[in-house]
Amino acid sequence: MSTTIAAVATAPGRGGVGVVRVSGPLCLPIATELLAFKPKIRYAHYCPFLDAKGKAIDEGIALFFQGPHSFTGEDVLELQAHGGPVVLDMLLERVVALGACLAKPGEFSERAFLNDKMDLAQAEAISDLIAANSRQAAQQAVNSLQGAFSKEVHQLVEALIQLRIYVEAAIDFPEEEVDFLSDGKIAADLAALLAQLQQLQHKTQQGNLVREGMKIVLAGKPNAGKSSLLNALTERDSAIVTPIAGTTRDPLREHIHIDGMPLHLVDTAGIRASEDLVEQIGIDKAWQEIRSADRILLLLDASEPQQDLEQAWPQLFGNQDLRAKLTLVVNKIDLVEQVDSLLPSSVPSMAIAAKLNLGIAELKTHLKQIMGFEGVNEGSFSARRRHLDALEKARYYLLAGQHQLQEHRAGELVAEDLRQAQEALNQITGAFSSDDLLGRIFGSFCIGK
Repeated sequence: MSTTIAAVATAPGRGGVGVVRVSGPLCLPIATELLAFKPKIRYAHYCPFLDAKGKAIDEGIALFFQGPHSFTGEDVLELQAHGGPVVLDMLLERVVALGACLAKPGEFSERAFLNDKMDLAQAEAISDLIAANSRQAAQQAVNSLQGAFSKEVHQLVEALIQLRIYVEAAIDFPEEEVDFLSDGKIAADLAALLAQLQQLQHKTQQGNLVREGMKIVLAGKPNAGKSSLLNALTERDSAIVTPIAGTTRDPLREHIHIDGMPLHLVDTAGIRASEDLVEQIGIDKAWQEIRSADRILLLLDASEPQQDLEQAWPQLFGNQDLRAKLTLVVNKIDLVEQVDSLLPSSVPSMAIAAKLNLGIAELKTHLKQIMGFEGVNEGSFSARRRHLDALEKARYYLLAGQHQLQEHRAGELVAEDLRQAQEALNQITGAFSSDDLLGRIFGSFCIGK
């Protein structure tokens, strides 16, 4: 990179220490001017930071790392000053005056990727580690940063390359007496690749669940106990609970964790026919939340006469996509004698008494099972939606290649499908990535990282 970039690398606000980070070919000249001496490599200098007139802006620690032995692979200067925003702004302004440009979001990590200090999955793990909101998510991000995810992808790519070599040989030497396409090796290797890919997809799905979690929407008629259930799940009085129907108007959002899996809970307005304009708006918002949910908990009041669900909730039960995400939760079971007759077999159902905390543990277990979450183990790693999409794309091409082999023995088509599968996997680590993709990924990082 020909330019030198600089940014405040610590979070906005006041703190004991703030860091200004500089990367690029002008680091050493900038350091010499700013410190009034040439810093040693990898040595912590405690000294004043000087302005253009030689007056101290602040004093702190200066560290100089010579490329390629640095985070970005370039010369890097880190200035540890007092953490006041005015001081850091003055220090950054001085560095820019000496020739640096202000860094864009994620530009330091992008340079580390472009200089082969890390692959794309590891770079994304940095952002995931910063944004982690649980111990489990942080541990998974560290595992990815240390290469756990990339290693499994590389192993899959290497096996795919070996299979491509064998298929290409079968195509290039058709005069050989052995029919390579039907000797069973390619079919066996393809089946093994698919099995290995399926295992990686499962682990990646677990990592994505820990990173992104699932959105749970509590829906139902007024006074079915949605707010009481929200309070039971969060274990605090998040929502106002009264006997008055229609208390909840705007969606109320809370976040919890179940064994490391984040849940984004949304309590919605009770759905019913209403002439109240404000309540109508709340009901419209409730339907918007329902349509975007990963799981819908439809609450029914066990103490009230039960209607035919298909007729009572046609918008839910008549929509296949919404019905597939539906769990029926019969609440207030402490007020009735018979419970089993209230639980239909057409959709998953649970019986609870939210105010008494009955059935809440079983409901949490159900939510983990319905999303296929198995918990966080030592070898797990963080993953993003684009990783899942890339793995599914690779699986599609491997299955297509398997079909071409079994049905048509078309070696050229098998080879092309294997190439496409490898290209999809390479998008995970960045071995093959478009500039647009890189721009979207690093543009989501915080400035200074």
